Amino acid sequence: MYINDIKISPLVVSEPSESYKSGETVNRWVEVLVDCPGSTGLFTYRLPAQLEIKPGDILSVPFGAQQLGAIAIRLLAQPNIDLPPEKIREVEDIVSVGFFPSAYWELLNRVAAYYYTPLIQVIRVALPPGLLGRSQRRIRLVGERGAGEQRGRGAKGSSYLLGSADPLAFLTPTARQVWELLQGQPAGDYSFIYLQQKVKSAYRGIRELLRFGLVESYLEPPRLTRPKLQKAVTLTGTIDQELTTRQREILEVLRRRGGELWLNEFLQICKTTTPTLKGLEEKGYIVIEEREVLRTEQGPTLVGDGAKSLTTAQASALATIQTLDKFAQVLLHGVTGSGKTEVYLQAIAPLLNQGKSALVLVPEIGLTPQLTDRFRARFGNKVSVYHSALSDGERYDTWRQMLTGEPQVVIGTRSAVFAPLPNLGLIILDEEHDSSFKQDSPIPTYHARTVAQWRAELENCPLVLGSATPSLETWVSVRRQGSRGAGEQGSRGAGGEFVTPHSSLLTPNSSLSTQHSALSTHYLSLPERINSRPLPPVEIVDMRQELQQGNRSIFSRSLQTALEELQERKQQGILFIHRRGHSTFVSCRSCGYVLECPHCDVSLAYHHTEEKAPELLRCHYCNYARSHPKFCPDCSSPYLKFFGSGTQRVTQELARQFPELRLIRFDSDTTRNKGSHRTLLTRFANGEADLLVGTQMLTKGLDLPQVTLVGVVAADGLLNLSDYRASERAFQTLTQVAGRAGRGEDPGRVIVQTYTTEHQVIAAVRSHDYQSFSQAELEQRQALNYPPYGRLILLRLSSLDPIQVQNTAQVIATALSTEEEFEILGPAPASVLRVANRYRWQILIKFAPDALPRLPDWEEVRSLCPSSVSLTIDVDPLNIM
Repeated sequence: MYINDIKISPLVVSEPSESYKSGETVNRWVEVLVDCPGSTGLFTYRLPAQLEIKPGDILSVPFGAQQLGAIAIRLLAQPNIDLPPEKIREVEDIVSVGFFPSAYWELLNRVAAYYYTPLIQVIRVALPPGLLGRSQRRIRLVGERGAGEQRGRGAKGSSYLLGSADPLAFLTPTARQVWELLQGQPAGDYSFIYLQQKVKSAYRGIRELLRFGLVESYLEPPRLTRPKLQKAVTLTGTIDQELTTRQREILEVLRRRGGELWLNEFLQICKTTTPTLKGLEEKGYIVIEEREVLRTEQGPTLVGDGAKSLTTAQASALATIQTLDKFAQVLLHGVTGSGKTEVYLQAIAPLLNQGKSALVLVPEIGLTPQLTDRFRARFGNKVSVYHSALSDGERYDTWRQMLTGEPQVVIGTRSAVFAPLPNLGLIILDEEHDSSFKQDSPIPTYHARTVAQWRAELENCPLVLGSATPSLETWVSVRRQGSRGAGEQGSRGAGGEFVTPHSSLLTPNSSLSTQHSALSTHYLSLPERINSRPLPPVEIVDMRQELQQGNRSIFSRSLQTALEELQERKQQGILFIHRRGHSTFVSCRSCGYVLECPHCDVSLAYHHTEEKAPELLRCHYCNYARSHPKFCPDCSSPYLKFFGSGTQRVTQELARQFPELRLIRFDSDTTRNKGSHRTLLTRFANGEADLLVGTQMLTKGLDLPQVTLVGVVAADGLLNLSDYRASERAFQTLTQVAGRAGRGEDPGRVIVQTYTTEHQVIAAVRSHDYQSFSQAELEQRQALNYPPYGRLILLRLSSLDPIQVQNTAQVIATALSTEEEFEILGPAPASVLRVANRYRWQILIKFAPDALPRLPDWEEVRSLCPSSVSLTIDVDPLNIM
């Protein structure tokens, strides 16, 4: 890691007051962190006289034969004694003026250290795309195709080649291939990497062409994201009578429009030309200049919204949050429909008036349109959205707006936890239990909840975790802190850990505020829905009995009746299926052969595209696709059958059984395009469909008051997974989707179809009983020493070579087994061994929760991996499949 190599721990950006000023003899050098894979430590560069660089600036620097992005760490009066001054290269340019305050820098260091990730990798995640650029080596033709470029050295000696009838006759086959590729490109210009991919041993041919002067090599600067500029017209003088009638008309239009318009818009309105406007500019009546256009996500125009009246529980929760003026952790445990969002809105409002900002994190992009609209209706243009679905320009401009220091609200997904908001007054994690807050790859494998806790601590502001089904980690954390502070009876475990009896679990109606180790922890409950609306009754249908009674449909009789009543009553419903696509696999009924992905050890799922279109089979891991064969590839039988039900098959069955029912499918297949989440939800909210059919997206906080029916087609797909978290995830998913029903004036109804009615999760979902479920689940976790009673680190290894990755996994496990402070599970193949032709093995490390063990030197562990084997260190993994 960088921290170990630099010999300073942790890295601290020097004070900005130490900036270099032209003419002074101090601080003539800068140490930077360079964005280059494999490079570690700090590098020293000379400060050019024309640049005033401060620590925290993002720079462009020469590095080897490239030009790379870098972060200015600290300024030096003298370079390292081992560096000859003449060999120190000069900084190229400043990409962005520094924004790394000390608390933010400390946050990045913590993430790097905790998740065993190089610091520059964390910085890359924190910054918007395009700020850390990378130069590219390119090859282009010289001569007539060189567009007037000067020939490189040696070009004169090659004139006989250029002048000959067939210059290719003098070239080797490799050089000829490169030459023909360049000739075939209109600009005669390709990247060195592209040529290497297209021509074997391309570097030899390029070297030959360079020697003859037929091509030249050059370094293309990094393509950095820049502000978008557009020409604007501004009225500067009074309209003079000496002007022509037409000129006065043009200026009068500009005056009526407030004296400013974009040039393109102005030309269209006035039906005039640029030369006419240039004439007015020369006379001093207008100014035409470039202005920046902010690229931010534009939502619909909304009617302003005021604060709603609160229930007693909401008012009590809000009062507690508003008393917090320093770091504290709050669990807002509210049943679905209890009004958590209104508490968030009213907690943020006074902060904006105090000049502070708020950060609201949501699990998925699909949730942001509806939540963003509510926030914008309340706070107007003070609300910004920041997530990966924005264009690079939109993310760059939104990021720069945060740096202004204006009080604002930023809503985003997990990467927004790094949003550079100064004067942060509150951080909110909505649906804090959701696994989307955890990044599996690439590194750092951070959890937004953990990083948000550190950020709240460093910014000294409260952190609110909201959920109807809190994660067991959060539940136990609040329970432990609460038990200590409230003076409840407990006993100390062998390791000094305070162990609370299960009887001391917090009840949903309790409110608790404690202080422990400088951490103030609050449990706030919203046990009832707003307007005293009841939670929807949950009907469990045993599909085994349905089959025994002759019903072979994928819909139970109870669900069929409920769907028929939807249109009659002019109500709406949601149908939840845990998988997208049409069918989970395709099998031969004659020999049992299952069609599998050639690159992954999984079956291909059938996807229906449109009527009369070719039937398509797709891999959900690597996206491989092929047409559906007419005959079995193994025995040539024509009897191939689709098994399992995805969203596509369910919608087809609905269309067949209920042709009058209007449907909208809401899954990752139908929401790929930008803005599609908002479009589909708006159509549904406007009554353009009776039923919303979808996957996990439907469970994530959607507030649709007109929904009275929720159906779960097959709950068993969530229950029977080889993962210790399967029961917790199933309970959370089913409870959340059930909570979409009955949020409006009409009562709701939930129908859950399953083949395992006796499962503890099903029983807990039926009674909306989080507490009994969590108590039973925690007892099992404690017996097995799994989180939250133990901690895990998962090592993921992958390679194209199955033998090498297996051997490497065994070598690493043997090296780790010498430690006694933790338990090693594995090595073992991943549950899906091969994905995209890469073979995957895993090693799981288990250790006690409260103190990090003396973990191995991860650089030594990485050194045991050959270059062909990839190693990912996942700290606190959520996905161990």
